[in-house]
Amino acid sequence: MKAISYYQPLPSSDPQSLVEVNVTAPVPGPRDLLVEVKAISVNPVDTKIRSGGGPVAPGQTLKILGWDAAGVVKQVGGEVTLFAPGDEVYYAGAVDSPGSYAELQCVDERLVGRKPKTLSFVQAAALPLTTITAWEMLFDRMRIDPGEHGAVLIVGGAGGVGSIAIQLARQLTGLTVIATASRPETQDWCRQMGAHHVIDHGQPLAAQIKAIVPEGVNHVLALTRTEDHYDEIIEAMAPQSAIALIENPARPLELTKLKAKSISLHWEFMFTRARYQTKDMHKQGELLNQVSRLTDAGQIRTTLKTDLSPICAAHLRQAHALIESGRSIGKVGLAGFEA
Repeated sequence: MKAISYYQPLPSSDPQSLVEVNVTAPVPGPRDLLVEVKAISVNPVDTKIRSGGGPVAPGQTLKILGWDAAGVVKQVGGEVTLFAPGDEVYYAGAVDSPGSYAELQCVDERLVGRKPKTLSFVQAAALPLTTITAWEMLFDRMRIDPGEHGAVLIVGGAGGVGSIAIQLARQLTGLTVIATASRPETQDWCRQMGAHHVIDHGQPLAAQIKAIVPEGVNHVLALTRTEDHYDEIIEAMAPQSAIALIENPARPLELTKLKAKSISLHWEFMFTRARYQTKDMHKQGELLNQVSRLTDAGQIRTTLKTDLSPICAAHLRQAHALIESGRSIGKVGLAGFEA
């Protein structure tokens, strides 16, 4: 089957940074689905792995990237109970398994949701990884009650996770949603996603937030450059509030600064459940099914902003370069492998 991989970490501008290869089609394990990949989207994790690790010479096992896909089930393992051949699905999968830059992919059924009927494959492929990340931050890590009021701050609202986090918080909670964005086009995107307020993270945050909620925000999703905004975020938070992070800060964060307000700190890594085969890993498939229903009901929209179809090495290099520029909005997707 056709796949796109790499032999050594190279800049995305290098034609060899991602190349087209032919590999043996995977065979599903007992709880696996074999999916014909119809569309994919690109995430920062793809670019980080490509630029910093992987096979070093031809002949070694190739690293197939990609942790967002939508497609059709072709075959199921012997213990599969949730899906059947012909089902349309979407998923992120597991970071330590071969990814979706391939015509066929195996994925554990517990990590898979039914594709929203109202979305195309590429529109659906934009959602899984960021949806799981945002959902787990809001409801599993910070344990926000759907009926809760107060305010949530989403730092980096125009990115992939921010775009869906705004929607989930707006649709599923009573929180006032404050997003940050620094350019007119990203600020407009945050408003389209449903943010009640959009502030500029290029300026000090605390005064802007206190002008909206003088008592401070109750929850913070710190999605980008947390080290640059850390003190301002703490100043803007209410006592006994919570902050959740997804990135590795470029500089150490002084955790004792959280003590005076009894602020709780949460880490989110959406691959934890799959990596450790936790008893609740089925929740990722369940939440994707719930978001699928919300999407078909018109409450959630795709976060796809840039379509670079079809799927080929050149277009994926372009997608990686866009992600690495730090100026992408929403998600970048591709559909259909180039003939």
